[in-house]
Amino acid sequence: MSQTVYLPAPEILVPGRAVVGEGPVVDHRTGELVWVDIPSGALWRAALTGRGTAYEAARIGMSLGAVAVRDRGGYVAAVGAGFGVIGESGGAAGDAEGAGLTVVHPELPESERRMNDAKCDAAGRFWAGSTTLGFPAGGGALHCWDPAGRAGPSGAAGADGTYGADGTYGTYGSVRTVLRGLTLPNGLGWSPDGTRFYLADSVRRVVYEAPFDVAEGHLGPLRELLRFDDRDGMPDGLCVDADGCLWIAVWGAGEVRRYHPRGGCLAVLRMPVSQPSSCAFGPDGTLYVTSAAEGIRPGAEPSAGSVFALPGTRYGGVPVGTFTG
Repeated sequence: MSQTVYLPAPEILVPGRAVVGEGPVVDHRTGELVWVDIPSGALWRAALTGRGTAYEAARIGMSLGAVAVRDRGGYVAAVGAGFGVIGESGGAAGDAEGAGLTVVHPELPESERRMNDAKCDAAGRFWAGSTTLGFPAGGGALHCWDPAGRAGPSGAAGADGTYGADGTYGTYGSVRTVLRGLTLPNGLGWSPDGTRFYLADSVRRVVYEAPFDVAEGHLGPLRELLRFDDRDGMPDGLCVDADGCLWIAVWGAGEVRRYHPRGGCLAVLRMPVSQPSSCAFGPDGTLYVTSAAEGIRPGAEPSAGSVFALPGTRYGGVPVGTFTG
């Protein structure tokens, strides 16, 4: 295995104090980066180039784990109550300015549970992890919202050996719980050919991989790919590059790391903050990184909660799917 490469320091794209900035994704319709602040329920957006101003596109009145671009306009969202749509009324393709939330699949009626990170696969399904406040072991799950309304296989055995069950149906497709027995399911991603699925369980400090059938939306058995030492931070959000390598934001370690799909660390991006939370590639190979100010003593990390950019990388990201419903 080649020697680990240390990358140049990132720039601040958008200075800020997001409590828990998360879920960066490039909206190809507007040429903007969009991301969320989970506890405040805010959706933010900013131009990809230059040190610019961020605009609050929506504030939904509950926690907001992540969004994905919706082909019909607006965004689909993983929220405190389950799954919803932001910008339901339509308008411009990427317009969510001032738009509210419509909860269409209230999968999590319990107040102590919420959706966390989420992403679309290449077929346009929206996958999201849920967790329980306080992060008790086994209190999380992985869910799939299929806009086509296909029930599909109920999924692979969960971390506790249980299987998911088919969910609800209707105008907005179907939702099923695919995996149970997780704790804090976080970063999601797929290999360039779509045959491997990756999932971080942050509190357990593990990144899993599993076979994936994109045509059927079927997930095979989980296998542990990476395990992080207790002193080494937690794997948080992730993205996958065109070479099939995983870029993982390591919460508490102040780093984003590039891992070979067989597990070795190839590159390290040292951050000026201790809590990088997620990452995504732009169309020109720029790596965007969100961060969190949660729990940081005021003044200790002035740029905590900002969005960072590392331009000029030679890597391109695996295209992120959009919601087809």
